[in-house]
Amino acid sequence: MFELISCGYNFIHRNGLTIDRPAGSGNYAFVLFKSSSEVILNGRIMPVEKNTYVLFRPTTRYIYRDAEKPFINDWFHVDGADLEAFLERTRFPLDTPVKAVDPLLISRCIMELTSIHRSAGSFREEIIDSEIRTLLMKLCHLLERPALNDKASRYYLQFSRLRNELFSSPETHRSVETLATYMNLSKSYFQHIYKELFGCSVVTDIINSRLEHAKYLLKNSSLSISAISAMCGYENDTHFMRQFKKFVGVTPSQYKSKH
Repeated sequence: MFELISCGYNFIHRNGLTIDRPAGSGNYAFVLFKSSSEVILNGRIMPVEKNTYVLFRPTTRYIYRDAEKPFINDWFHVDGADLEAFLERTRFPLDTPVKAVDPLLISRCIMELTSIHRSAGSFREEIIDSEIRTLLMKLCHLLERPALNDKASRYYLQFSRLRNELFSSPETHRSVETLATYMNLSKSYFQHIYKELFGCSVVTDIINSRLEHAKYLLKNSSLSISAISAMCGYENDTHFMRQFKKFVGVTPSQYKSKH
């Protein structure tokens, strides 16, 4: 089990900060730099951009300090008998500054860790263990995506929120033009960025969001095909049935009977 030794969320050091560990910290130290900083790893000086994280090994000698004031960071120290094996299995980058694709994901997790760490309860240690494992695996998962250029990376959070909206409200009619306008982009550039970020077109995602919801309703409700069609954003039943058959391989009625 992973043991959370200490943690801090959104620490603001208005006069700057220097952390110097010439023999390492003795445990794994995770730091999210929320302001421009400088890291010295084994004598090598590296500038670190805002929203970059590093997981330091227990014996790594390092210094980190502000490159601008105030210095702001999230951090936690963790240890555990199986932590080293876990990091090897996940191939988590150690002693390496990594630009965070989704810094809010990290901050939310560390904020939650801080709250749980200060609380009591029968499942406190298990929750902490689960939260840290989940965060590290999510970061590895994000690193497995193909490398994005700077322009695409800049839009990642906005487009991720938009994509979540598509799947959480499939009944809402949205045209590509409307979505592009909402993101303040031209239609062609919007489609280009969406495809680069998620590997499929926005139209494919709109169709998938509708059909996934339709399959759920067909399996778990007694609603009519017509009602399900309307609840999934289709203007008429014929279009719904044709698209369902094309992408799922059977008609809505056949799917409902099968399940």
